[in-house]
Amino acid sequence: MGRVILHCDLNNFYASVECLYRPELKNKPVAVCGESELRHGIVLAKNQIAKSYGIQTGDVIWQALKKCPNLVILKPNFPLYIRFSKLVQQIYSEYTDLIEPFGIDECWLDVTESTKILGSGRKIAYEIKERIKTELGLTVSVGVSFNKVFAKLGSDYKKPDAVTVITKENFKQIVWPLPAKDLLYVGSATEKKLSSRAIYTIGDIAKSSPEYLKRILGKWGEVLWIFANGLDTTPVTPPLFEDNIKGIGNSITLPRDLTCYEDAEYVIRMLSESVAQRLRQQYLKCYTVQVWIRDSFLFSITRQEKLQTPTFLAREISQKAFEIFKKHWNFKNSIRSLGVRALDLVCANSFYQLEFDSLKKLKLEQLEKAIDQIRRRFGQSAVLPAILLTKSDLPCEIPLHNKIHPVAFFK
Repeated sequence: MGRVILHCDLNNFYASVECLYRPELKNKPVAVCGESELRHGIVLAKNQIAKSYGIQTGDVIWQALKKCPNLVILKPNFPLYIRFSKLVQQIYSEYTDLIEPFGIDECWLDVTESTKILGSGRKIAYEIKERIKTELGLTVSVGVSFNKVFAKLGSDYKKPDAVTVITKENFKQIVWPLPAKDLLYVGSATEKKLSSRAIYTIGDIAKSSPEYLKRILGKWGEVLWIFANGLDTTPVTPPLFEDNIKGIGNSITLPRDLTCYEDAEYVIRMLSESVAQRLRQQYLKCYTVQVWIRDSFLFSITRQEKLQTPTFLAREISQKAFEIFKKHWNFKNSIRSLGVRALDLVCANSFYQLEFDSLKKLKLEQLEKAIDQIRRRFGQSAVLPAILLTKSDLPCEIPLHNKIHPVAFFK
């Protein structure tokens, strides 16, 4: 028996959760958007009614309002979305322990063994769909197939609140006529390269030779050929079995452009506090500090340097990050976004060559751990570096968690 893979995609997730708590919005066009005053003003999610006006994820707020003047705009509530995501995954866990998240609102489920007890993949998919609707008030589209790529295509094929089964017998009829951009990892740039060579559909990709696709797209050409022909064998990998964390970082788009080194030092210290605190939570230290910079023209660079000894101290990460920044940025253009990331992670108690001031560093580590305890009890803003009290027009809150980011298909 072949594999039976489900891909479950919660429909209009953020907007659907918001409408649960605001039933008066059920029959109105609703969009969840970033905060325009912080220059995050794009559509993150929309309900089905808003979608009918042509509103798309990524639209700037003014564009969305132009399409639908009576659009109801809501700010995101990520803790609430994470709560519902976990509740949905609890339902999934009653059908299989092989669950792989793909962002906050999508999951793959390998139910191959479960079908021996619970029935076919189609039956399990319909049961999950109805349970999510009845128990949580949300709708989900489910793709059922023999590999992960086609299962995802199935969940996208018919929305909302639908189940699509793609088998080895029918995938050429269902999948091959779809546009090439519907295939996983075919973005706009890849789509243009393919269309310039008269490759418009997934079937066209499948019928091309892998050698030809490799000449056009490099190694990804061969991967796309495998995907299009239903030959993907990638396993459903629960987070428990993922590789170790490669890095911990935070970035921010600022409410105003940064125009001087003093501005940059302020933001770098704020982000370094966040990164260091998260390192300590994971009992990790880093050997490398990376800085990411995006200017007002959306041009970005990434630079990184090694530390002599591993650290989870905010002051050391901040000092190295600012040093990197000054080497590589001259403020010819102002800065819109800035990020700090810790790489080359090791366990916090790993062995390394001590320095002459190791006792001082140990005391600083104890101090920052004590600050963590105060923040856990009284909030993130209970103890702040003095520099974060100097600029009222820049944020001073230390973001402990990232927002929501998708994860990679390949581990």
